[in-house]
Amino acid sequence: MDANQGDRVRVELETEGGPTVLEGRVLPAAAPKHITLKLINGYNVSHRVDRILSMDVLEASQPATTSDALASAADEDGLPHVHVVHTGGTIASKVDYTTGAVTASFEPEELRSDVPELAGLAKLTTTKLGNMFSDDVRPQHWNKMAVACAEAFSEGARGVVVTHGTDTLHHSAAALAFAFAGQGTRPAGPIVFVGSQRSSDRGSSDAAENLIAAVHWAAHGPRPTGSHGDATVIVMHATSDDGTCAVLPGVAARKMHSTRRDAFRALNAGPLAYVNVDHDGRTHALTETYAEAIDQAEGRPVADHPHAYRTDLNIPQLTANAWLRAEHIEALAATGPAAMIFHGTGLGHLPMSDPGGDAPENKDIWKALMRASNRKMPVIVTTQCLEGPVDMNVYAKGREQQGLDILGHGLTCHADTVAVKVHFLLSIDWPLSEHLHVDLCGENPPRL
Repeated sequence: MDANQGDRVRVELETEGGPTVLEGRVLPAAAPKHITLKLINGYNVSHRVDRILSMDVLEASQPATTSDALASAADEDGLPHVHVVHTGGTIASKVDYTTGAVTASFEPEELRSDVPELAGLAKLTTTKLGNMFSDDVRPQHWNKMAVACAEAFSEGARGVVVTHGTDTLHHSAAALAFAFAGQGTRPAGPIVFVGSQRSSDRGSSDAAENLIAAVHWAAHGPRPTGSHGDATVIVMHATSDDGTCAVLPGVAARKMHSTRRDAFRALNAGPLAYVNVDHDGRTHALTETYAEAIDQAEGRPVADHPHAYRTDLNIPQLTANAWLRAEHIEALAATGPAAMIFHGTGLGHLPMSDPGGDAPENKDIWKALMRASNRKMPVIVTTQCLEGPVDMNVYAKGREQQGLDILGHGLTCHADTVAVKVHFLLSIDWPLSEHLHVDLCGENPPRL
């Protein structure tokens, strides 16, 4: 072949369905004796070299300078220093074509070699914390991520990118936001969580573009205020198409779809910015709301040492529905929880009333909640609704719940962030009754 990696080419191929013409950029071959192209729509395709009928180079790649993925430290001296903390997930995974399974197998250095655009974007250093799928992440791993970020800033990093599986990415993003900004401080620079819905060797992978956008934000995004949901951010596809990634507040974002590339959305909040990624380079644009927030932000001190989460806390969660029973509450209460969280209905309600006298199990729940109140066990109610506040002043039931010392009234963050916030407050020994409904770092905005 006469084409080099990075060239934009037009290829005519013989396929099972007859001749076809493709246009795209030449990528490292996915397999020996194959050519791999990134098409204009962002998808990757691979074909056997012996099926090529003709190939024309439409645009030659530029000679490698700082765009070389393995550029020397001297070549990168003028670039912003971005540290990549590698935890695993699909963004760091490949398909094992023997079994068909997706396995977390990339080393951090492979991220640079597989995405050569990164080298010209920032001076990269890496730390490998592990190759975990995100459903295995626990508070002790939040602590390791926070320490790795703090160490990176102490060594001069301008920003940090945390590669993470998407399923619990928003939990970890919220956890580090509270760790760095929950006590009136802020991180020294951007902390960007990034993942991908499809592994890097799949044709529809979003891994490369997400990573490029994340490194761009870490290198060139504004310093976080710490007070407007930007202590950590999540950078992922803004739509199912390539070209634009959304910068979402780490304390407000949530995974909303199991497979789509634009799986994340900010709840009770909006994006902070957008990063555009195309062949001409990367740019970003702040939303008007976030730009105003930066202008109006009061200067918070930098948190050199993020607060650690206790790893011994038991915080069970229950869902309010037709199957909830008092024995469920009592069984969990017997395990000695530090707090109990209920995902309530609507404005934050629990099935504890029996107006028709035909649902005694509801009165049993009321009694179980009363016993929890008498034992001074914190009980928090949030809402199963994806957006909207918890408001226990609207209906008599809500006021009765407040009479049982059930907390949660006034919360405007989604249920997953509530759980992380409860864990944080218990870890720093701040009373839930005083601080749960307060906006610590942009997670509980007074206006939705």
